[in-house]
Amino acid sequence: MKNKLSSLSDLASAFGREATTPDNSAKQQPSDTSLVYSTDSGRIKQESATQAITASDGYAKVRRETKGRKGKGVVTITGLGIDAKALKELAKKLKKTCGSGGSVVGDVIEVQGDKREQIKQVLESNGYKVKFIGG
Repeated sequence: MKNKLSSLSDLASAFGREATTPDNSAKQQPSDTSLVYSTDSGRIKQESATQAITASDGYAKVRRETKGRKGKGVVTITGLGIDAKALKELAKKLKKTCGSGGSVVGDVIEVQGDKREQIKQVLESNGYKVKFIGG
């Protein structure tokens, strides 16, 4: 070995191996989606996932449920086929009309209490066909 080795790639070629170059793709974006800050790249912006709108069959299904709520009844409205922002606005209008609480879970509106008739009137005034599901 009379040749002078000036780098690691020269050393690797002397032993008959390919020289591997350091990969810079690891510094670009970490694969862990729960990271907020990295010392290599700074603040990491989360990619917002767009939620798909569930298709509607033309009927808003209104159902009274008590399961998993310690006997307390809620009215659930499904099958509206609108985006999340419009769903929250409609839920706000329904809760205000009924004078009760509630929430939006996924693509389902939950309104506390048994106010099916009031909910039916509000939904029909907004242009939805209403179908009562269950007892």
